[in-house]
Amino acid sequence: MDTDVLVVGAGPTGMTLANELLLTGASTVLVDKLSRRSDLSKAGGVQSRTLEALDQRGLLEPLLATGDHPVTSGHFAGIPLPLPSARHRLPWRSVPQVAIEAFFERHLAAHGLHARRDHELTGLAQDGNGVTATFADGSTLRSRYLVAADGAHSTVRSLLRAGFPGQPGTTTIVAADVRLGGGDPSASHTWNEDGHWAALFPLGTDPRGRRLRRLVLGGPGRSLPRETPVTEEEIRHGLSTVFGSRVRLLELRYARRITNASRQAERYRHGRVFLAGDAAHVHLPLGAQGMNTGMQDAFNLGWKLAAAVHGWAPEDLLDTYHAERHPAGAAVLRNVRAQSLLMDWTGTRDPDVLAAREIFTAMAQLPDVQHHLADLMSGMAVRYPMPGTATHPLVGRPAPDPDLGPARVHELLRSGRGVLLDPADTFAKVVGPWSDRVERVGQGAGTEPMLIRPDGYVCWAGTEDLEPALGRWFGEPR
Repeated sequence: MDTDVLVVGAGPTGMTLANELLLTGASTVLVDKLSRRSDLSKAGGVQSRTLEALDQRGLLEPLLATGDHPVTSGHFAGIPLPLPSARHRLPWRSVPQVAIEAFFERHLAAHGLHARRDHELTGLAQDGNGVTATFADGSTLRSRYLVAADGAHSTVRSLLRAGFPGQPGTTTIVAADVRLGGGDPSASHTWNEDGHWAALFPLGTDPRGRRLRRLVLGGPGRSLPRETPVTEEEIRHGLSTVFGSRVRLLELRYARRITNASRQAERYRHGRVFLAGDAAHVHLPLGAQGMNTGMQDAFNLGWKLAAAVHGWAPEDLLDTYHAERHPAGAAVLRNVRAQSLLMDWTGTRDPDVLAAREIFTAMAQLPDVQHHLADLMSGMAVRYPMPGTATHPLVGRPAPDPDLGPARVHELLRSGRGVLLDPADTFAKVVGPWSDRVERVGQGAGTEPMLIRPDGYVCWAGTEDLEPALGRWFGEPR
């Protein structure tokens, strides 16, 4: 083998996965067909669950130190969701995808892992022992596992002939990074009477301290073929249509057309090849859920691949990647389709849609509804299915962060190992044979015993028999 894992695609998903593997000592090669990292902002924010996962790896503070990344409120179908106090420990941050990619590129390079650029994958073959990848220059690379993180038009997915069912794109909208002058709209989404709409989100500031915004324009007559270039005049006309003379364009940094295609791979695992990120699911970019869902794919898969590489993975551990992440991806696609309908994405001004939106807007003022939608959009609502464990409200969910003094949960997970919180020092002998994979924290470790996987999810809690859960998630004892 040339490497343990070959990761195809050096975007947020691929680089997050590469870092997870690097943390565990699994040898990794990261390749990308582009000659250099993209300088396009693309996604514009990081949700609470992804922020927690980055914090658990000690990466959040250095990421936020790279620039102006303000805390902002979210939305559902353009309906503002106020920041719920103390709802999530880490609220939404405006961190553009380009900043995340630049940060990970520097971080990985500092630890000796450099993306191999100009590596276009052209062939793929796998057997019982590994995967052979062939590149455009004729070179080959042999790995034990391969992960496709190569985007919506994934070459790996095509070579696998993997099913990618769903809805094709029927319309396009414009997304652009801009500097604006004039008035500052108080709402993130604004409609006019004809169904034209605009959405504005913060992107921080440029090196000269000038504020950048993500602008999205949609409505009747705006859908053009995806390949049609976006001009400054089109942006100016769109701003004028929605805002009149209150807002004007000062600078257009970048623009592209986005379709409303919605697709999800039938299977995330194909033998020794795995699909992640946009290679596994595509949808409208609402709430940066595509990037965040892809990074969560990587956090889920990374420690499981490492377990397989190091020889202690239970027989079906790699299968749990599809079992856990496919439903999570499907849930994102559902909420995005619902948002698209309620937003009247194409500007039909259908009275039935407007009536439904009016009622939903009123409901969204209720705290319980706001909390539900905030959990849904942030990834905090995900609960993984965990067969064979006793019913407990914590099992399958992100671990809470109890007051553990200096040894908080998110700091304990920085080693990439599992964590057992054992406040009454009850399970020291039970967990002993797994001490190379699970770190036990004894007296004072919160209020309730719980076993936390390396990706930060609770896989056992309470007082039931612990040993079966250790075997299921951490393999045979030493």
